[in-house]
Amino acid sequence: MQDLQPSINQLLDFLKGIWIKKRIIIICSWIICPIGFLYVATLPNQYQSNATVYVDTGSPLRPILQDIAIQTDPREEIQMMAQTLLSRSNLETIARESDLDITVKTDRQFSDLIDRLSDDITLESTGKDNIFTINYQHRNPNVAQRVVQETLELFVEGSLGNNRRDTDTAGRFLDEQIADYETRLSDAEQRLADFKRKYSDVLPLQGTFYNSLLEYKNQLEATQLEIEQTQRQIETVKGQISSKVSDSFGVRSEGDVGLQTRYDDRIKALEDQLDNLTLRFTDQHPDVIETKALLAQLEKSRDEELRQFLEEQGLASGQPVGELNSQLALEVSRLQSHIASLKVKEKSLQNKITSLDSKVDLVPQIEAELASLNRDYGITKKRYEELLSRRESADLSRRAEVSAEEFQFRIIEPPLVPNEPAGPNRILLYSMVLLVGFGVGVAIAFLISQLAPVLVRANQLSDITEYPVWGVVSHLHADSILKRNRTHMAIFVASSSVIVLMYGFLVSTVIFNIQIPGVL
Repeated sequence: MQDLQPSINQLLDFLKGIWIKKRIIIICSWIICPIGFLYVATLPNQYQSNATVYVDTGSPLRPILQDIAIQTDPREEIQMMAQTLLSRSNLETIARESDLDITVKTDRQFSDLIDRLSDDITLESTGKDNIFTINYQHRNPNVAQRVVQETLELFVEGSLGNNRRDTDTAGRFLDEQIADYETRLSDAEQRLADFKRKYSDVLPLQGTFYNSLLEYKNQLEATQLEIEQTQRQIETVKGQISSKVSDSFGVRSEGDVGLQTRYDDRIKALEDQLDNLTLRFTDQHPDVIETKALLAQLEKSRDEELRQFLEEQGLASGQPVGELNSQLALEVSRLQSHIASLKVKEKSLQNKITSLDSKVDLVPQIEAELASLNRDYGITKKRYEELLSRRESADLSRRAEVSAEEFQFRIIEPPLVPNEPAGPNRILLYSMVLLVGFGVGVAIAFLISQLAPVLVRANQLSDITEYPVWGVVSHLHADSILKRNRTHMAIFVASSSVIVLMYGFLVSTVIFNIQIPGVL
């Protein structure tokens, strides 16, 4: 509490200092308030016209055309139209259509008029409901109504026109791009056809080139092996002829007839294997016994095959040697003819292999170039088909717009000519003038009291001089001073009361819509 008392005393000293300078408050209030009241009273009335419109974006064709035609978000389009409604070009159109341009004479004045329209016309949205309100204030109620009407018409007609213009622009763009891609596609097809004609001998092998080369090499090896086998058969048959000729002269042949069978190579391999086994193991070793048994079985099979061959050739039936030799000679001739055909096949395979070998380095290059041509052609064709699909969707969207408008504008509240002024808010302005008049006076009185302070308490003297105050002497003319103070008090109260009465009268004229002659 002791800390609060000095603050209270200081506040009281400030108030007393302001009270001493109350004539400043009277002067400021009488300078500011009457002038301010007169200015507010002479402000022209502002009439506001409003229009409310609902934009229905729920077109019945939208669900039907989903994933078929090109569709945009109607809410985004509405918001974009609302944002661009008050563009400078649109404001110039509004000014001309509402005859505001006839009130100006120069380009500078017309530009200022457009700037004022940009500030005065307001377009408010409720958000999700797609309800828009257009407001405009003017001193002439008819002008206010015309401006709102023109703005509303521009909003409705401009949005529909923009949709059609955007659709037409999109259609022209698609037509241009389709023509361009059609030319590109034709060029790509021509390049691909020329390339295929140029390398018609290599392209059929694309993807199977190395497989074909390997297959030809395998066929060549098989053919060469068959030629070698046939040549051995010819040598065997020739030996058979010689053996039979020797037997006809009394020379006996011990053993086989010398023909080669399919078991000879396996018998030779088993004999070599048996030699190796006998070097390492005894005759009782299981591997040796098994190998001997297998060798005996193969020899038996070979003998049986030779017997059957000889029976087929007539040896078993006791044919003459001359006739048998003729048959063997025919067999030799047949085998030689077979070798000739095999050699032709061998030559053909060698030529094919040589031809493919010469193209080993060329094929990868051709494949890479063909892949590039096919890729360019595929991309161009895909884009071309996509553009065709987009154009069909755009045409369907355009026909749908003709059948039913995407946006339906419903005027909830049309713009009317206002009968009552919407502004200015004179009660608020009168109050502000009153507060400013007295507030400025109080501020100036406080500033002067601080610049030229007057001591109102004895303690103030001790605080300033730091000397104790031993006593207080009253003024000799205290009664006259008190009377003068009362007179000043009455003047201040009367002055303030007159100003407050003026404020009350002006506020009542606004409340009860009383016209002040010569002012409004």
